[in-house]
Amino acid sequence: MLRKSNNFIVIIIITITAIGISACLHEEKDAAVEQASTAKHIQPKWIIPDSSELTGNDNDQLIKYGRALVVNTADYFGPKGSIAHVSNGMNCQNCHLNAGTKLFGNNFSLAASSYPRYKERSGAMETLVKKVEDCFERSMNGQEIDSNSREMKAFVAYLEWIGKNVRKGTKPEGSGIEELAFLDRPADTVRGRAVFVSKCERCHGKYGQGTINPGGRDYAYPPVWGEHSYNIGASIYRLSKFAGFIKNNMPFGSDHKHEQLTTEQAWDVAAFVNSRQHPYKNVTSDYPQLSSKPYDDPFGPYSDKLFSENQRKYGPFAPIKNHYPSPPVEAAK
Repeated sequence: MLRKSNNFIVIIIITITAIGISACLHEEKDAAVEQASTAKHIQPKWIIPDSSELTGNDNDQLIKYGRALVVNTADYFGPKGSIAHVSNGMNCQNCHLNAGTKLFGNNFSLAASSYPRYKERSGAMETLVKKVEDCFERSMNGQEIDSNSREMKAFVAYLEWIGKNVRKGTKPEGSGIEELAFLDRPADTVRGRAVFVSKCERCHGKYGQGTINPGGRDYAYPPVWGEHSYNIGASIYRLSKFAGFIKNNMPFGSDHKHEQLTTEQAWDVAAFVNSRQHPYKNVTSDYPQLSSKPYDDPFGPYSDKLFSENQRKYGPFAPIKNHYPSPPVEAAK
């Protein structure tokens, strides 16, 4: 009888020990899953290369030239450009702030790691050369430059260098343009006009014409509508791109840590500016697969008739995005 009792006690001890070990293993597994999940949502920091590392070799000189082209594009390719007259007088830096290095300033952090890539807008594989060409044709309302020229090679060298510390498949904090929370109403151009007058007009002018630098070669503050502004094919003509850009960068002196406008004001002023006249571009060949159009692409036709062209331009956007759960995301140009 005593032997049986001892055996029973041993069995109970083994069972309790097994349960404890199992519980520990489950806790470790749950902790590992939680840690992995957390890691997925932690964005790496973008380590911007230091220009002091550039030496005098040929490739480094090309990178430096590429940066100069980004900062002072109009000096080379504007209406009074020294190489060609193929743009509207704006500089790449007008849209890609601080030579494409400012956090949430439409920066170039992802350029090197994400190209070549398939782009829904063209329906084709694109290279960095095509990215630069799109900037000239859309944001600067001009013509593409020679793809074999030293200047194009310099643009590409700079883009590759500035994004060299970003691993493929990652998206550093502050990349590109922030995606803002949607309004529960259409963006309001009347409210937006009031924001423009009080916050933007002193730099960009009463008629959105911008402020030109002495000498007339480029702009201190770029035009935001009218014949010298970006055309309707530019990505920033999409309201989500423009509102996100404005929120973290406008008025002058703002950044993502020191914003001067509310989210509502950013959407509204973006709507007002993009409701004004912009140069025409034929965009009928954009998004050959209609179902790949972003939720705020303002030009039909679309793959269905559930939402109007006006709602696609001004919102509210949540019903559209929720209906199409995985809209394509493209870098602004």
